[in-house]
Amino acid sequence: MTVATSYNVNGTTLLLVFVFVFAILRISHAADVPAVYVLGSSVVDVGNNNYLSLSLARANFRHNGIDYPNGISTGRFSNGKNIADFIAKKVRLPTSPPYLSLMGTTPPITGVSFASGGSGILNRTGVNYVQYISLAQQVEYFSMVSDKLIQQLGQSGAQMHLSQSIFTIFMGNNDISAYFTAGSAVSQQYTPQQYVDLMLSTFKGLLKMLYGLGARKMVVSGVGAIGCYPAQRKTNSTGECIVETNYWSARYNEGLKIMLQDLKSELLEMNYVYFDMYGAMINLFQNAQTYGFTDIKDACCGLGNLNADAPCIPTSNYCPNRKNYVFWDLLHLTEVVGSMFVDIIYSGTLEYAVPINMRQLIDVC
Repeated sequence: MTVATSYNVNGTTLLLVFVFVFAILRISHAADVPAVYVLGSSVVDVGNNNYLSLSLARANFRHNGIDYPNGISTGRFSNGKNIADFIAKKVRLPTSPPYLSLMGTTPPITGVSFASGGSGILNRTGVNYVQYISLAQQVEYFSMVSDKLIQQLGQSGAQMHLSQSIFTIFMGNNDISAYFTAGSAVSQQYTPQQYVDLMLSTFKGLLKMLYGLGARKMVVSGVGAIGCYPAQRKTNSTGECIVETNYWSARYNEGLKIMLQDLKSELLEMNYVYFDMYGAMINLFQNAQTYGFTDIKDACCGLGNLNADAPCIPTSNYCPNRKNYVFWDLLHLTEVVGSMFVDIIYSGTLEYAVPINMRQLIDVC
């Protein structure tokens, strides 16, 4: 009797293992990578901030999501899908769900999103939003997911899974914006160069931590042309880009490219794509009509000057022709621009994706 019971338990356990492994193999066969792990700010937040009750950086209300399937406001700072959605689609995986939506459950084997609106590379960047998940905290959350993967797949299985997964990191926009905002506290503490250097040294340390936790293939974005966002343009009487903000955005990006090269020489198994968001945006502005854009200055959704005196809230105005706008609100891009940028990340040339693009990154053994 005891033997039979033991056999049944072991048999059931073995069956569950076979089912689990089969599911992983089936997903892996259908997709180009095992998983996508997302770290970043509101550029790639798919709803984590919905679970932060005190956060002022939220988008789970109309008119956000007006072009998302069924017009649902999911917490994405977009009229529809965002960059995280389009990256997942490229590799034939479901969008990685918000980490905070998974409390008490086993994270999906296909990836998790830790991205949080308002967050930055520096811990205090999002302080004006009250509640947010800093990049350091996002890395800490990933370490917990990594521990669970080891429990599920074993040490070697988890290591193999992570080594082939894609880690996307879209961070820095909020840090630059925080410095070049009227009344900025950090601008009283640091010179622009000191601040950029602090961003880079902090980011390097966190990327090394990710590597130590198993990340090997990273898609790292530079910051956009922050001085050209409606939130910055509205402070200029002409509505043109703020030159100083763009200058330091570009300086940070130059430092980031060098830092990634140095990191690659230190961490021999690391491979990465650097996405030049700044360059891609400037190209888009200069060739707006070619790409079908009729408005490169105004936010589609908002109020006041350039529709940038208020974020996209239920009482805001919004444009009917979202595909003709570069900016959804005062700080975020429209869905169509997000899709264009992911096309560049995935299959672009060295002009904006270096030293390789994401399709080539996937093929690295």
